[in-house]
Amino acid sequence: MIKQSLVDQDGYLSSWGNKEDRKDCCKWRGVRCSNQTGHVVRLNIQLASKSFFFFGPLAGNISSSLLELPHLTYLDMSSNNFGGQHIPEFIGSLHKLKHLDLSRAGFGGRVPYQLGNLSNLQYLDLSDNLELLQSVISPSVSFANSSKSLVFVDLSNNALSNSTYLWLFKMGSSLVDLNLSGNKLQGPIPDYAFENMPSLVHLDLSGNQISNIPKSFGNFCRINTLNLESNNLTGQLPELFLNLSGCTRNTLEILSLYSNMLSGSVPDFTVFSSLKELYLFDNRLNGPFPASFEQPSNLTMLYLNSNQLTGSLPDFSAFLSLKELDISSNQLIGAFPKNIGQLSNLEFLNLSSNSLQGMITEAHMSNLSRLNLMDLSSNSLSLNFSSGWVPPFQLEYIKLAGCKLGPYFPKWLQTQNYFYLLDISDAGISGTVPEWFWDQSPMLNDLNLSCNHLSGILPDLSLKFAGYPGIDLSSNLFEGPIPPFPPNASTLILSQNMFSGPISFLCQIIEECYVDLSDNQLSGQLPDCILHAKQLIILNLANNNFSGRIPNSMDSNCTIQSLHLHNNSFSGELPSSLKNCTGLTVLDLGNNNLSGSIPAWIGDNLPDLTVLSLRSNQFHGSVPTQLCKLATVQVLDLSQNNISGIIPKCFNNLTAMAQKQSSNAIITYLFPFSLTSGGAADFQDEVSLVWKGLDSKYKNTLGLVKSIDLSSNKLSGYIPEEMMDLEGLISLNLSINCLTGSIPSKVGRLVLLNSLDLSKNLLTEAAANTSSFPLIDGLGYTGNLTCGWKHKVCNKIV
Repeated sequence: MIKQSLVDQDGYLSSWGNKEDRKDCCKWRGVRCSNQTGHVVRLNIQLASKSFFFFGPLAGNISSSLLELPHLTYLDMSSNNFGGQHIPEFIGSLHKLKHLDLSRAGFGGRVPYQLGNLSNLQYLDLSDNLELLQSVISPSVSFANSSKSLVFVDLSNNALSNSTYLWLFKMGSSLVDLNLSGNKLQGPIPDYAFENMPSLVHLDLSGNQISNIPKSFGNFCRINTLNLESNNLTGQLPELFLNLSGCTRNTLEILSLYSNMLSGSVPDFTVFSSLKELYLFDNRLNGPFPASFEQPSNLTMLYLNSNQLTGSLPDFSAFLSLKELDISSNQLIGAFPKNIGQLSNLEFLNLSSNSLQGMITEAHMSNLSRLNLMDLSSNSLSLNFSSGWVPPFQLEYIKLAGCKLGPYFPKWLQTQNYFYLLDISDAGISGTVPEWFWDQSPMLNDLNLSCNHLSGILPDLSLKFAGYPGIDLSSNLFEGPIPPFPPNASTLILSQNMFSGPISFLCQIIEECYVDLSDNQLSGQLPDCILHAKQLIILNLANNNFSGRIPNSMDSNCTIQSLHLHNNSFSGELPSSLKNCTGLTVLDLGNNNLSGSIPAWIGDNLPDLTVLSLRSNQFHGSVPTQLCKLATVQVLDLSQNNISGIIPKCFNNLTAMAQKQSSNAIITYLFPFSLTSGGAADFQDEVSLVWKGLDSKYKNTLGLVKSIDLSSNKLSGYIPEEMMDLEGLISLNLSINCLTGSIPSKVGRLVLLNSLDLSKNLLTEAAANTSSFPLIDGLGYTGNLTCGWKHKVCNKIV
């Protein structure tokens, strides 16, 4: 009957026979019998892998026929899908059960109090039942009958609330491993909650909203692992350590408190004599390290990154067992300490994004034979190694961006044969890249040589990388034609060099997500293939010499979100297939020779546009009212064209410009491969905008810019009063048109304006009070708002 009550579409229980075949049930899949008695003692219907977060193949109901197996000691029905039904009460009658696993099985409702009758239970796992209610654990559920047997309890990733603490108080004193992570526990932990757990070794409370660690935690005399990461812990870290200063300090080996709001200085954690792993990153720690540490430490992992620590690096000679050290993204100053070279077990070293300075010599590195990751980037360090030096290590990840390595290409890299990632950008390196480099590591996946003074012609690189490489050679002096690159390259950044010739090589790259060839001397027409790439998210070909029509080759699966083609010589009308790129956020086609009317489908089909720049082309006709559907647009630049007609009144529907606040200062995109080997990366977009007469690039503040520029066209009629509803505007330029009438009286509502230019129109009245625009410096760039050249002929405006 057990099989009949289950829905087994994939036949996982096909070996189970009928009632008549019960004598052979010990051979059925998932069934185990006692060798002495022949009774069924183990039933394992966990058929899906627990390493992935998904429900398994069985559904239906759990039959009460389980009660016909009274000798059952092990029941595992995890990783199935029981559709939100309650955990059956009759399971509480299987009195010999020692192991019960109902995790990831789609149960809902309360845990039945009958489970408290399982007096022999040692292992209980009810984790990851996403449909369980907040009141899943009733205080009436007591495991007092199991107080001498229950060892392991996992209730993680449910919706447990603070009422769970009362239930924990009744739990047995034999408990060794307790996991309550990923629930809804809030505020301070009551002292009584864990009082009756003297045997506790592993406690996981991560991913809740807990605000404190009670003093009672210091009395865990057997505790080995304490995890409170990703909570709301506040207060001073030294005080928290005092709360753990009982017998816990002699047993604790792993302490994880990262992603909280802890402040204060770093205390002397060597007083925890057994501590091996300490994770304090992503908090608000400040101040310097202790002047000294009390005793030698067995610490192997120390993560203090992403805090606000100041002062110099401490003496690490007390930590000879360290394998991983990360103190990146702080405010540390001073020199790179020589005693780091004594850490002969060190494998992972990350000191990036600080203000360290001075010189690193061979003496600093001479004993680091096990080092495989070194990240010293974004400091002011200089690496001074002799040309014949052979390091004792073989690095897999080398990140030295911003360190001084030049002027010559670092010769010591020739000794490193197994690196996956190399970032030596902005390192003051000049000259050509030596030939040996391109064959140095067959595993190279991420390469960043940008922002140096490297020159010469690149060789064929199509077979020089592994995986889905990210390649950044931008801001150098490379010249000549762009050579073949790996067909599976995901990121290719070659901008700001002197490459010339066509770009047909891109047709061979089939996996690209991010391509930037801007600011070179590339020419010719764009091949149809380039906009047909199946995963292309970002394409920047700006500031080159491309000509001809933009290919009309985007299909319905277009994935492009950012397209930069400005400052080329493209001609013809906008390709209609561009409407298939419905995820476009930035479309910058300015400074070309494009013609025709502005297509209405821009407003109908590109709802996510944040930046639309068609400036300095040859577009004619009127502004289509469909552009008013661009609710997310923040930069609209149609200036320097031949556009006529009126300004649509519906511009007040550009709701992003009506909001005074901006959600993000930057515009970013996520794409799946990166120059950091992290699996995914955020690309921060950049756009050239004309601001107060100057053409400037905006990147870190691009998301804050809200601007309309319709200048240098042939627009006529009144300035719509409805435009004055766009209270988030910081720049408005309607100059050099044929606009008539008076300036709308509501113009004073645009209090965030930093630049306003209505000059060289046929307007009859000026704004009554320039103090309405407190952010405009004396209206210095606005010219004469009353437009003193009424007799000019509009159709002669250029």
